[in-house]
Amino acid sequence: MPYSHILFQVEESGIALLTVNRPEKLNALSGALIAELADAFGRVAGEPAIRAAILTGAGEKAFVAGADIRELAALSPYAARAFALRGQAVFRQLETCGKPSVAAVNGFALGGGLELAMACTVRFASDNAKLGQPEVKLGIIPGYGGTQRLPRLVGRGRALELLLAGDPIPAAEAYRIGLVNAVVARAELLDYCRAWLGKVLANGPLALGLVLDAVDSGLDSGLEEGLRFEAAAFGISAATEDCREGTRAFLEKRRAAFTGK
Repeated sequence: MPYSHILFQVEESGIALLTVNRPEKLNALSGALIAELADAFGRVAGEPAIRAAILTGAGEKAFVAGADIRELAALSPYAARAFALRGQAVFRQLETCGKPSVAAVNGFALGGGLELAMACTVRFASDNAKLGQPEVKLGIIPGYGGTQRLPRLVGRGRALELLLAGDPIPAAEAYRIGLVNAVVARAELLDYCRAWLGKVLANGPLALGLVLDAVDSGLDSGLEEGLRFEAAAFGISAATEDCREGTRAFLEKRRAAFTGK
């Protein structure tokens, strides 16, 4: 589908750079934008040439500053529930695509913006970024996964502190509590993300997907089920050509040439 609200570029490295492109609205998430994200995340999952994704926001101020409040204010209870379910499904599509994704948080990541960032594999923030879930200040609660992913990332107490007060926190505090993985200068943010993904993508691609699946499975089903999934996934990985190549390369003291088979 043609995109009006996002920019989508696949780099030679196999990294898809997805930029939310509504800077005049601080990249707020409209219904039309969510539909474009659904299409883009489908491409990330389905196109073999795409090995990973970076998500960021256009302009100087925001990653994504939240939902489009004009749209939100007009929703009936039934429509609001459908609105939340749609966003949750789209973000889950990214989270379970089997490929690593990075949120390059280059400014405000509030409400739905933080929820989008939390659906990524990791989050790297610029030093000017501010992150938060301010929905209670509007008399609503997060609807795109904030009440579920935030406690999983920072623990129940920290999550409730952010969710109940609704105040944003600076990037340094977000790093301190584990909400973001690193804080870098804004001018260096995308290069930092690319460098991290470069290290990740040098590893076995099948193993990367299985690691993502195993972590997701364990968080969803608990330790015992997670361990069973891990053992099965380990068995699958041990039967791949990548495993044979990786172990052989280690013994021969050379760099592995993985093929994803």
